[in-house]
Amino acid sequence: MTFLNSSIRVEKDGVITTVIIDNPEVKNAIDRKSATSLANAFREFEQDRNARVAVLWGANGIFCSGANLKAIAMGNGNRIEKKGDGPMGPTRLVLSKPVIAAVAGYAVAGGLELALWCDLRIVEKNAVFGVFCRRFGVPLIDGGTVRLPRLIGLSNALDMILTGRPIIAEEAFRMGLANRVVDVDKSREEAEKLAREIASFPQTCLREDRFSVYEQFGLNLKDALANEFEHGLKTLASQEHLKGSQGFLDGKGKHGKFIN
Repeated sequence: MTFLNSSIRVEKDGVITTVIIDNPEVKNAIDRKSATSLANAFREFEQDRNARVAVLWGANGIFCSGANLKAIAMGNGNRIEKKGDGPMGPTRLVLSKPVIAAVAGYAVAGGLELALWCDLRIVEKNAVFGVFCRRFGVPLIDGGTVRLPRLIGLSNALDMILTGRPIIAEEAFRMGLANRVVDVDKSREEAEKLAREIASFPQTCLREDRFSVYEQFGLNLKDALANEFEHGLKTLASQEHLKGSQGFLDGKGKHGKFIN
């Protein structure tokens, strides 16, 4: 276990890295120092050759309530600069490896934006998403207006952004905001389980396919298909497919099975 500061720590279990927000006094709100620690934690994950998938989890039954408004009101607000890290920390990082959000309780305002930054969201039945900062004149400045409509569509995104209303787990799942809904107190366990499954796959192919998905935004169909092909060539150059094909001949993964 590594403590980056009193509210951010990192735990590693083999190829899985879990980054933990733990500041119950402010419902896991993120101040300037915590944002820096979060960003550094994910930079370290990116650089760790052994790490394959990360999980972002909020301790004490809450994911993250956003930026620390008390700190902002006292003149110690989060970093607000065009270049470098985002106000909430890692939201401008483009990683080569997947991150899964394990969401319990509130994931609101900047906390919602942290969850949106992740590739997938494993959500407990008591989870609540929302642009709660609507009430205070605090903007979505960590990718919320960009990632939210890409995930759930313009109409649903505008509903959340303009009204600030709470979105419970069931509705979040229907919208596509939540990928899985799990029992209370099970989000970290289930997210880490999913992370291990993803980590078990051939990693070059997985990462190149993931990059192609993200990079197709803003490209026309012809260019997006050409970009996909280039990523596919990188996978073929790694020869992962040859090993996988031989495994298939040996009886692995037949009939749609994902467990040998």
